[in-house]
Amino acid sequence: MTRPGANHAAQMGWFAAHKWLLARRFVQLAFLAVFLTGPLVHVWIAKGTLASSLTLGVLPLTDPMIALQSVLARHALSLTALTGAAIVLAVYIVVGGRAYCAWVCPINMVTDFAAWARARLGIKETITLDRRLRYWLLAGVLAASAATGTIAWEFVNPVTIVHRGLVTGSILGGSALLVTLALLLFDFGIAARGWCGHLCPVGAFYGLLGAKSLVRVAAVRRDACNNCMECFAVCPERQVIAPALRGADKGVGPVILSGDCTNCGRCMDVCSKQVFRFGTRFTPAATQVLKGE
Repeated sequence: MTRPGANHAAQMGWFAAHKWLLARRFVQLAFLAVFLTGPLVHVWIAKGTLASSLTLGVLPLTDPMIALQSVLARHALSLTALTGAAIVLAVYIVVGGRAYCAWVCPINMVTDFAAWARARLGIKETITLDRRLRYWLLAGVLAASAATGTIAWEFVNPVTIVHRGLVTGSILGGSALLVTLALLLFDFGIAARGWCGHLCPVGAFYGLLGAKSLVRVAAVRRDACNNCMECFAVCPERQVIAPALRGADKGVGPVILSGDCTNCGRCMDVCSKQVFRFGTRFTPAATQVLKGE
């Protein structure tokens, strides 16, 4: 069996079969760079971490999940923190909440590497986790904040721990390295896509946030699908594909409407039939959007 994207690469070139993956890596590294310029070269573009930051000294950004925990913990939020949370909320309501997971979160690079290694080595499923676990964990995190009066998740949040380790230069020592290795080994040896796809409450929160978001992946040429299953092989949330791809007979439109979709673009990268495209939740069928192609 050929690797997903091999046929697309043979037809259109290697870049065509990896352009969205490369774009994501560029954006992820760019987000890291704006935080690292201060500690490394004393040019402070953004001060703080992904949890809370101030960009160029004027633009506040606050993780809305942290803001929600703070409210539940009965903490008084400053106007700056509320403004920062509102800005982030507005962005992800437009671009899709779980775009955070695919385009911003540094943990994504770790778990993507684990998935790539599993595929290359032919490692099959080890244990199967229920994807609903992340929503139960999210509920538990919010309840813990309300009960303890603390921002409970931030004590153990892998994203915060790893990002802080990168920004402070302590990634090679202490908890940041241990957390990175633990997530890598968990996804590689225990459960495929185990952390991001099944357990992470941050991903669950952003999935709920982006359930009605504007930007969507759509199977605009689903009639051209040859059932190669390559999109299913690479999708980190493969359960979101079938309704849009296979739902024509049931009157289901071509747009992937699930909040679990990360808008990562990998389905577009590997599909030699160019079935998928970015669009909006109002994207029509292929005969209307691809006229003349």
